[in-house]
Amino acid sequence: MQVPTKIEWHRQSQILDVHFAEQLFHFSAEFLRVHSPSAEVQGHSPEQAVLQVGKKHVAITHIEPSGHYAIRLLFDDGHNSGIYTWDYLYQLGLNKQQLWDIYLQKLHDSKQSRAPNTQVVKL
Repeated sequence: MQVPTKIEWHRQSQILDVHFAEQLFHFSAEFLRVHSPSAEVQGHSPEQAVLQVGKKHVAITHIEPSGHYAIRLLFDDGHNSGIYTWDYLYQLGLNKQQLWDIYLQKLHDSKQSRAPNTQVVKL
């Protein structure tokens, strides 16, 4: 199991830096929110996953430790049920660009937007 050596939350920029022994990952609040490990987002199977839309300006309001294995992130949109384990954060970091590209494609395919209260309409 990978364990972070340091976690830095930059409130102004809404970036969470997670340092592992030889890796440093920068996560935006939006990325972490739309990839929350909670059942509310992921569902109980891939078919039940809920596409998160309108999260471009979401902010982290609080970070809580969860034992010695994870953190819980609280967001200003009320989402607070995701427990981000060290392994999950490490995998998010390793696969960040691919996960982001997939997310953007899903938004596009469903005619949704990262911006709050926006739906893309193609004529």
